[in-house]
Amino acid sequence: MKRILVINPNSNAAVTNGLQHCLAPLQIKGQIEIECMTLAEGPFGIETMLDAESVVLPLRRVVLEREDADAYVIACYSDPGLALCREATPKPVFGIQESGLFSALQRGARVGVVALGTKSIARHLPYIRALGLESRLAAERPLHLSVAQSEEAAAFPRIEEVARLLVEEDLADTILLGCAGMAGHVKRLEDALGVPVTEPTQAATVQALGAVLLN
Repeated sequence: MKRILVINPNSNAAVTNGLQHCLAPLQIKGQIEIECMTLAEGPFGIETMLDAESVVLPLRRVVLEREDADAYVIACYSDPGLALCREATPKPVFGIQESGLFSALQRGARVGVVALGTKSIARHLPYIRALGLESRLAAERPLHLSVAQSEEAAAFPRIEEVARLLVEEDLADTILLGCAGMAGHVKRLEDALGVPVTEPTQAATVQALGAVLLN
């Protein structure tokens, strides 16, 4: 059996459980197992540059130690340690921001990103420029919520409000959720807005599935 290891770099097990739920439809019984794990030594939420940098070496260690996996997904929208983890293994490693952006832009011409906060946006924008996708970004707007708050059902009205501004004011025709903690809101948000909504961990895991199946 092939295995895709999805690593939640924060120590909030509720986020990991949410990922397990949203990725369950991608399991291929008897062929591919999708395992979600929590990085116990990570911060409770990755919301600052310090948080992101603090998990880089622990993520590399997980990749080196978990040789039983056939592909890895780093389930944090900052893509912490992505280059270092790719250097550590010949197996495919996917970052959810990179995968999410490319997947979202297959569903629309201009993507609007729902971010946790302004500090998150400050980290994301240079990366978007480095990927050559700045011209396809309608805007990125902050929720002003923590990772833990964003995964709660009570966060949905705020997420919908920000996403609707991206569509109506920034003219985004597709929405990307900029945190793995928002995984549980995809279907409801898509129904409310009437435009495609991409959950980045699902996007990265679908790409990992393709890589594993073709190998």
